[in-house]
Amino acid sequence: MTDKIRVGIVGATLTQGGSGWGANAHVPALKALPNYELKAVCTAHEDTAKASAAAFGAERGFHRFSDMTSDPEVDLVVVCVRVPGHRDLVMAGLEAGKPVLCEWPLGKNLAEAEEMAGLARQRSLKTIVGLQARSAPAILYARDLIREGYIGEVLTAHLSCVVQAQLQRGAGRIWQGVRANGANVLTITHGHAIDALCAVLGEFAELSARVSTRIPEWRTPEGKAVPVDAPDSINVVGRMVSGAEVSVNVAAVPSNPGGNRIEIYGREGALVLRADGSFNTGGSEIHAGKGKESMAPMPVPAKYKVVPESTPGGQPYNVAQAYARAADALRGRGSFDVDFNLAVQRHKLIDAIERSSATGRSVKMS
Repeated sequence: MTDKIRVGIVGATLTQGGSGWGANAHVPALKALPNYELKAVCTAHEDTAKASAAAFGAERGFHRFSDMTSDPEVDLVVVCVRVPGHRDLVMAGLEAGKPVLCEWPLGKNLAEAEEMAGLARQRSLKTIVGLQARSAPAILYARDLIREGYIGEVLTAHLSCVVQAQLQRGAGRIWQGVRANGANVLTITHGHAIDALCAVLGEFAELSARVSTRIPEWRTPEGKAVPVDAPDSINVVGRMVSGAEVSVNVAAVPSNPGGNRIEIYGREGALVLRADGSFNTGGSEIHAGKGKESMAPMPVPAKYKVVPESTPGGQPYNVAQAYARAADALRGRGSFDVDFNLAVQRHKLIDAIERSSATGRSVKMS
């Protein structure tokens, strides 16, 4: 590996209709980091590969994924395509002997995630999963405050994440209405939010859940009704390994969504994390109060911000934080725990939530 970690991305595509997460988050994140280089992009067609490479300043544009994974000048393969396409591309990257970063969710389901994580372990390859909230400065700081006992023993906590429902969708998004495709409010919106909660408080020991589809129909831009079975309302109550009692409400609603908030109450005080967008896209802030003190903003110390000050805010910021935190592990120095093993753990939590909802029973986590 050279001084810079050379990255090849599949899914960073320049399109007339507006580019997606790969182009809007990963490309500017990599551009902001001095120890990374966007070496290559891969798209489905030769013309878009060349156009995307030129637009993003990548040296190489591939339209065959196997050519990019076999390129000796690509050190890290990044998969930023639709969730149903994750498994085959990730497996191919690992088979080629390359470390892989895959966006979240890792797979359409737990079985796919376990298969990918298993191959990575078998090949002793480094992996990263796109659960970027774990690299958000406010989440990192809140985690340390809890571990250090800033508010004492945590008694109870509540996560609320209410986002805008998209009731009209074009061809690029309408597929998300099919639950089996694995990209919906339960897996993505709720997956990122509940992972932020677990990053701060630890894992669940037991839970009970209700998962439902309250908006069973979307429309195409032409006005055609499309049936939907993807969940859009998730409610969880549970107990963490620490003993803390928690409740979770995640939903997509047509009007006036309430945003993202984590409230944590301890024996000696309280912490509240807020995010205008989502916890994985930056902009989170902390308010705290101890004893009878009123809640007040709590600035995040500079040590938790590991990217250059010039790093763009919004979507690229926590992506850049994750890349920066993973750099030493990719160079063979130490480890980075936001990996495929964590992805499997999070898929298991989602699977437990689905089983609890389907059976009406509480589920104990192993």
